Amino acid sequence: MNNGAGRRINGGAEEDDDEDDVNGDLDAWERTYTDERSWESLQEDESGMLRPIDNQALYHSQYRRRLRSLSSTAARIQKGLIRYLYIVIDLSRAASEMDFRPSRIAVIAKHVETFIREFFYQNPLSQVGIVTIKDGVAHCLTDIGGSPESHINALMKKLECSGDSSLQNALDLVDGYLNQIPSYGHREVLILYSALSTCDPGDIMDTIQKCRKSKIRCSVIGLAAEMFICKHLCQETGGTYSVALDESHFKELILEHAPPPPAIAEFAVANLIKMGFPQRAAEGSISICSCHKEAKVGAGYTCPRCKARACELPTECCVCGLTLVSSPHLARSYHHLFPIAPFDEVTSSHLNNPNCKLQRNCFGCQQSLLDPGNKPGPAVVCPKCKRMRPADMHQLLLVTTLL
Repeated sequence: MNNGAGRRINGGAEEDDDEDDVNGDLDAWERTYTDERSWESLQEDESGMLRPIDNQALYHSQYRRRLRSLSSTAARIQKGLIRYLYIVIDLSRAASEMDFRPSRIAVIAKHVETFIREFFYQNPLSQVGIVTIKDGVAHCLTDIGGSPESHINALMKKLECSGDSSLQNALDLVDGYLNQIPSYGHREVLILYSALSTCDPGDIMDTIQKCRKSKIRCSVIGLAAEMFICKHLCQETGGTYSVALDESHFKELILEHAPPPPAIAEFAVANLIKMGFPQRAAEGSISICSCHKEAKVGAGYTCPRCKARACELPTECCVCGLTLVSSPHLARSYHHLFPIAPFDEVTSSHLNNPNCKLQRNCFGCQQSLLDPGNKPGPAVVCPKCKRMRPADMHQLLLVTTLL
């Protein structure tokens, strides 16, 4: 055993020496391009020439794709507005790989923070929890809750990577937690998976079927390569599976899970939910917080049923179990049911037509529709009133309607 270990150590040292030799053969300017991976910012045009990627063109292609998705879902689709989501993060040794700069786990932590804030912005009535996988064991990092800061702070303190990954252990742990939530809540799991294998103690197929019976929607974003078991998990539970190509693609994939997905038809049951609208306590008042079990001065909210104090909204009263929300939370959730209608894009030929009388300012905010060179910029027009506004402004409205 010792000789084998010694051979592995020597072999690892030889591989490191080979990498050093390869890097040593490169000139300084070559190492700069190798480190920055600048070739990834090039694209091939129609004539076969390499040119820098046009970020403006990419932005408008994403905008047009968003319009098509809205128009295709114009029919009324029931969505889960009260979501209970567990984010499962793979912290095995594969997460420390450096194919994403500076490492996979650094990229994951950065965009998970963005995702959590965006999730609560678009789903103020929902709650999130974080589960990590390390050394073949799944750990609950944060319980399900509605405070984005507590989740982010806990995640940033636990980013060490080691051991193997176990998908089955993570699913078993999440299934046990999500089975305790109310029936009106939509149960979801988002798995950020870095490994190319899973070391499971039993039959993972049975666990997948258990998640399906528990009405848990599982989605996976891979950072390495496509795996059959992840794809099978998503197909069985009604989730989505995708593999990130680079950091920008990973950010786009994870933010797609922020808006509420369509509810699964067999699981979509209408329910009446009791909610309370608490009053904000006076600034100088002293009371015992029911969630932290300690005395606090000022701020806080008072439950209208049992008069217990809560620190933040939305939450569930720890004493009587009443769901506590505020009216802006309901308004921000309501806009997913009735999204803003897609505007019609104004073609470049129409904008450049000298005989066409165009508006010079946005009808809503009076922002100029002209680029710095006094040329008409990309714009959209309302299908009802035929008024124009900048394309980027309408993109903003698609996200921030009915705040």
